Amino acid sequence: MKAVEVLFPVFFMMFLGFLSRKYSWIKPEQNEGAKKIVFNILFPLLVYHVLAESKISESFVPQIIYVDALWIIIYIVGKLIVGKGGKYAKISPFLLLTCEGGNVALPLYLSMVAKSNAVNILTFDVAGILINFGLLPILVTRDLSEKADIRVLLKRIILSPFMLAVIFGIVSNMTGVQGHLMNSELGSVYTSTIDMVITPITGIILFTLGYELKMGKSLLLPLLKLGIIRICGCVVIIIGFFIFFPTYMTDNIFKAGVLLYFMCPTGFPVPLQIKPLVKSEDEENFISAFISLFMITALVAYSVITLIYIK
Repeated sequence: MKAVEVLFPVFFMMFLGFLSRKYSWIKPEQNEGAKKIVFNILFPLLVYHVLAESKISESFVPQIIYVDALWIIIYIVGKLIVGKGGKYAKISPFLLLTCEGGNVALPLYLSMVAKSNAVNILTFDVAGILINFGLLPILVTRDLSEKADIRVLLKRIILSPFMLAVIFGIVSNMTGVQGHLMNSELGSVYTSTIDMVITPITGIILFTLGYELKMGKSLLLPLLKLGIIRICGCVVIIIGFFIFFPTYMTDNIFKAGVLLYFMCPTGFPVPLQIKPLVKSEDEENFISAFISLFMITALVAYSVITLIYIK
């Protein structure tokens, strides 16, 4: 029942977006405008908040480095396998990157364990943020123009809303500025403001994904091929946790977090980041269908993990 409580709103918002497109309740340009609001304004504020509020522990940095290194390897392998040709070759490797933690893995995980264990998922999500808002802009810009001036590219990335959010978030965390803010009279003002900023993000993203969802028979084979590559890559990450962090993996609660997180769909920021590379409606349908496929995968993983590891 917990899984239904968590996932039903997710599928409902996607279904609402699907209906809005089917019956022309929302025009395509209105859908694009909603995505720009999320991408250019709301998401950077969320990134700052996550990084500024994250708890830094001894395993925090090593796990981030490990996860990001594996994501990069998975991207390279995916590029070699599906990025050299085919209908969706340009966008497919990007869909192998990161997992959606805050909106899928975290609520599912917290339905199984105490809230104090949320840091397990948040650590993986910080790694995903660095990929989504650090590496992805570089890769997308390179694919758009391989001859781009490296100085112009770096300036554009560093001054982008996302990277500024990452920089200020880490600085606020490490210097204690965020802690002082939260302990001051302005702490409640900050909390209520960031809650208002964060609340609509998930709904808007899921709505736009549903709006662009259109499953066709031609999608099935490429979806299956890319899905197998992603699952294999995530399984490698999970095995690596047993090798490099064996002490942590003896704890069933931590282990459950690892297993669940890396079976979740591609991070929701990815479709927004690679939007400049998407040139057709068919490619938008492929992205939405791929994320929907791993929504189902997450539900299956949740059910199995709950039965095996969580007493």
